[in-house]
Amino acid sequence: MPVPLYQAKAEFFRMLGHPVRIRVLELLQGGPMPVRDLLTAIEVEPSALSQQLAVLRRSGIVTATREGSTVVYELASGDVADLMRAARRILTEMLTGQNELLVELREAEVTAR
Repeated sequence: MPVPLYQAKAEFFRMLGHPVRIRVLELLQGGPMPVRDLLTAIEVEPSALSQQLAVLRRSGIVTATREGSTVVYELASGDVADLMRAARRILTEMLTGQNELLVELREAEVTAR
C-alpha cells in the first residue's frame, strides 16, 4: 500500500526538523561548499555535522562530490532553495504580525494606566 501524500510530506518536514540541517541548507543556497567551510560556518563537532549531512544526502536534498580529499556538498535542486526562501518569508510575516500585536498590547497597557 503506497504512503499517502500527506504522510510523505510530514516525513519530509520531520527530516528538515533539525537546526544543523536547516543551517546547512541555508549555507548551500549560496552554492557548493566543502565540508571544512560548513564546519567553520556552523561551529558544530565534525561528527555531528557528518550525521546531519548523511541524513540530507540519503533524503536526496543534497549531493556530495569528492574533489581530491575534499568533499563538496550542494543542493540537489533549486526547489530546496525556493523552499528555504519561502520559509523565511512565512516566518517574517508571522513575526511581523506578532510584533504588531505586541505594539497594540503595549499601547493598550499605557492607555489603561
